Amino acid sequence: MNAVTLGPAGTYSHRAARAVAAEVSFRESVTAIVDAVASGEFERGVVPIENSIEGSVSESLDALADHDVAVTREVVTPIRHALLAQSSEFELVASHSQALAQCRNWLEANHPDAGLEAVASTARGVERAREDARIAGIGHPDNAGDDLEILAADIQDRTSNATRFLVVGPPSARSDAGGKTTLIVYPNANYPGLLLELLEAFADRNLNLSRIESRPSGERLGDYLFHFDVEAGLYEDHMAKAVEDVEAIADNGWVRVLGSYDTQHVLE
Repeated sequence: MNAVTLGPAGTYSHRAARAVAAEVSFRESVTAIVDAVASGEFERGVVPIENSIEGSVSESLDALADHDVAVTREVVTPIRHALLAQSSEFELVASHSQALAQCRNWLEANHPDAGLEAVASTARGVERAREDARIAGIGHPDNAGDDLEILAADIQDRTSNATRFLVVGPPSARSDAGGKTTLIVYPNANYPGLLLELLEAFADRNLNLSRIESRPSGERLGDYLFHFDVEAGLYEDHMAKAVEDVEAIADNGWVRVLGSYDTQHVLE
């Protein structure tokens, strides 16, 4: 099986993808990853969906809403950030915007005069640190190699920092089996009690929602779609009936059931 994820090699996405496939390729954006899976170029894609500190990844939510794909698994990995540079004499810290945010307090306390620059990935920031002695990167300590110093380890503001990745595949990979289900709902309507009706479809059946997100539909201002993670599989009768209710509520729009799946923890 081949998989595609955020590159270059050495990103946290790469670490998660190695739990999915031995052969891993890279793209520069989540949208490009999901598009590559939807087009059949790759069997699986691995995209970050949620961080325990910074919350959901908006680009991933939007890409899943814009493409017809399935979710086959989730991979949860701890995030261990280290400050990597050629020496302590650096002027700028370059990393992914999420990594910069996850280390914000530490950077302000220890390097208040350093500039911050958001780049495409943590690995890209580490590459820049290798190329330029004035730049430090943020990444896993293993990414230091032989040419960068680990100036500080575990610089994330919270030790519980972890990221959840979704493994996406073609619609044919969708399964009803698993402990969690993800669906996207576009009601194409706006009236008092609409969201309550959607929530009651799950609450009335004692189904727990582990995540709910609203995102602009892109159709018009004030129009939204909703992402739901439900702690139940589609094979369960009460879950299937909840989806039927949601489809009836959103009959003027659409419901995309991405599938049921299990969780894998990557501890390296």
